[in-house]
Formats: sequence, C-alpha cells, structure tokens
Amino acid sequence: MFKKIGLKTVCIAFVILVLFIPFALSDELATVIYVFDGDTIRVLYHGEKVSVRLIGIDAPESKSNNRAYRQAFRHRIDVATIVAMGKRAKNYLKSLVKKGDTVRLEFDVEVRDKYGRLLAYVWKDGKMLNMEMICNGYAFLLTIPPNVKYAQNFRECFRKARKRRLGLWE
Repeated sequence: MFKKIGLKTVCIAFVILVLFIPFALSDELATVIYVFDGDTIRVLYHGEKVSVRLIGIDAPESKSNNRAYRQAFRHRIDVATIVAMGKRAKNYLKSLVKKGDTVRLEFDVEVRDKYGRLLAYVWKDGKMLNMEMICNGYAFLLTIPPNVKYAQNFRECFRKARKRRLGLWE
C-alpha cells in the first residue's frame, strides 16, 4: 500500500511539472551580454550567463567551420559566401539588440536544446527578434517540432523576404 501511494504521488508530481513548468517559464526577462551570431545571443538570466538560441530561424554561419560547409552544400553556395552572409546576419542582429539591453524570453514546449542552450522567442521593445531576422531576410526558416508556436508566421515572412529580395536575398 505504501508503494502505491508513493507511485501515485510521483505520477501526480510529474503531471504537474509537465503541465505547469512551461507556463511558469513562459515569460522571463534577461540582460543581453553579447550577440554570438545571427541566431544566438548570450544573456544574463537568473544570475547565470547562458546562451539563447532563437527558435524558428537559422542564420548562416559567420565563421568557416563544418556547419558552414554543410550549409554551403545544402544551399549550393560556396563557404566564403555563407560566412559573408553569416557576418551580415550577425551585424543585423547586433543592430536590433545591444549589450545591456533587457529582453523578454518567451519559451515554447522545449526550453533547452541538446547543447544546453535556452530556446526562446526573444522580444525587445514589443518586437520579436526571431521574426525581425526572418522577415527582413537575414535568416533561413528552421522549424523543429514541438517548438512551432509561430511557425506559420515565420513561413510567410521567409517567403515574402525571399520574394522581395530583402537582406541576404538581395
């Protein structure tokens, strides 16, 4: 009988964690430390320095590395062009957010990726940086379920940015 009560308590606690933790973490403030690249920033969050990966977008690499070679192959572009595009994307993100800025982090279903980075929609002054990057043509679309809250909006923005030859697509 004691084990049943213990198991039931554990199950209830698990359900509470699964259902309510995402809501508890759904809106958090952080202070920008620096822009790492076109889709990742470093912030001070609850007194800890953490990397935040912007959900739904994938900016080109700003350094020549294995990922830059994969992006070059996938998009049929040379690595030097990928890196140049990556630097432009990083500079555009730096124009949107600077060291010391306060941003709001909006989490989706999965809060961290396999590298331990926070996954978030990042807001500053009422604008979502993820959306700004993709709508202005500085990032590719990257939808990874279950974090798909704004996927349709991102898809439409990406299509319009490419059609209008904005940002990296000029």
